[in-house]
Amino acid sequence: MGDGGATPWVLALGLMLVFEGLLPLVAPGAWKEMVQRIAGFRDGQIRFVGLAAIAAGIIVIVVAQ
Repeated sequence: MGDGGATPWVLALGLMLVFEGLLPLVAPGAWKEMVQRIAGFRDGQIRFVGLAAIAAGIIVIVVAQ
C-alpha cells in the first residue's frame, strides 16, 4: 500500500457504508419504520435474512469474477 492505493477490503467496506447510509439520508422516516419492523422479527427470521444477504453477496462476487 505504499503507492497510496487502498486494498479491495477497504474499498468494499467504504462502498458498504455508502449503501448503508443511503436510506437514512434519503428517507429517514421509512428507515425508522423498517428498523422498528425488523426489531419485531423473531431471531430465526433475522438469521434467515442475514443468510440470504450473505448468499446474495457471494453470488454477486462469483458472477463478477
